[in-house]
Amino acid sequence: MSASAPPTTLGPLAGVRVLEFASIGPGPFCAMLLSDLGAEVVRIERPDGVGGTGPNAVLQRGRRTLTLDLKNADDRELAKQAALAADVLIEGNRPGVMERLGLGPGDLMEDNPRLIYARMTGFGQDGPMAAVAGHDITYLAITGVLDLLREPGRPPRAPMNLLGDFGGGALYLAFGIASALFERAQSGKGQVIDAAIIDGSASLAGMMIGAYATGSLSPRHEANVLGGACPFYRCYECADGLFIAVGSLEPKFYTSFIKAMGLDAFLAYKQRDPAHWPQLTERLEALFASKPRAAWLAVLEPLDACIGPVLTIEESARDPHIAARATYAPVGGVMQPAPAPRFSRTPGAVQSSLDEHAESGRAALTRWGVITD
Repeated sequence: MSASAPPTTLGPLAGVRVLEFASIGPGPFCAMLLSDLGAEVVRIERPDGVGGTGPNAVLQRGRRTLTLDLKNADDRELAKQAALAADVLIEGNRPGVMERLGLGPGDLMEDNPRLIYARMTGFGQDGPMAAVAGHDITYLAITGVLDLLREPGRPPRAPMNLLGDFGGGALYLAFGIASALFERAQSGKGQVIDAAIIDGSASLAGMMIGAYATGSLSPRHEANVLGGACPFYRCYECADGLFIAVGSLEPKFYTSFIKAMGLDAFLAYKQRDPAHWPQLTERLEALFASKPRAAWLAVLEPLDACIGPVLTIEESARDPHIAARATYAPVGGVMQPAPAPRFSRTPGAVQSSLDEHAESGRAALTRWGVITD
């Protein structure tokens, strides 16, 4: 694809124009998802970069880029004209920043009433902490979600920034944008999306909150089936230092697993009674530590009881099933996750690798009719 050629993707979002103002974390990940599914994304870069983070071959793929200094009046006007030609605008600044630049919803949506103005923040656009700084772990902590991840006797540990930034943030922003595009097809009007990581993270915890309320899941960490204390839903280290993940929650799987491990005596106890969990865990830890992972997988994988190896990303890319689905594929010399989900008629695709069209946002804005010279 040349720098001036129009996109040829047939993804379900083909024809949707997205203007992304560079930010960190969830904003660019959302823009990547939209690009993977066919949208044409123009990313407005800052002259001095964003938040000290360098380029990311996956997070910033599929974009056409343009560096603008929004403190400069001419560059700010170009950004405004681009927004007036866009379907979707994504920004991840603290509340009030875009308004001070003259690029807030009130500045743009009167002239472009079809614009979907998508705002990505940690604490939201309003409330006592709206302007307070935070990161993934901060948002998980205040919503109570981080406490869900605490194992007995250990402090809570955030799962990198997968759960807050990308799960509660980017995915909810993308879902909001898709919903707003659907509604706009009926009303002809755009709207502002206030996507806060605290709101999305709380929503992600909905099943657990409901399970606590009904008593089907214990809020006590030492008795929580999904929280790492239970011997049939956790990971074990083998003799070679490699790990196996056991997820034998259902009684039939649990029975198969316990019998295969030669621990039939534990079948006399109720599976979900935490009183015997420490003893069973101790026995299983000792057993797994006695043989290398391959030896245990030879015994356990044929059970079809939700048991498998804990793989690295590199190992996963070579796994027969992952390889058959091409879940990972090389793009621009980097192994990357393929677009998801998959569509039968309008499949998505990685439109370009990082920097393949450096500063090609100008060519895109020419096609949009924003730049005429």
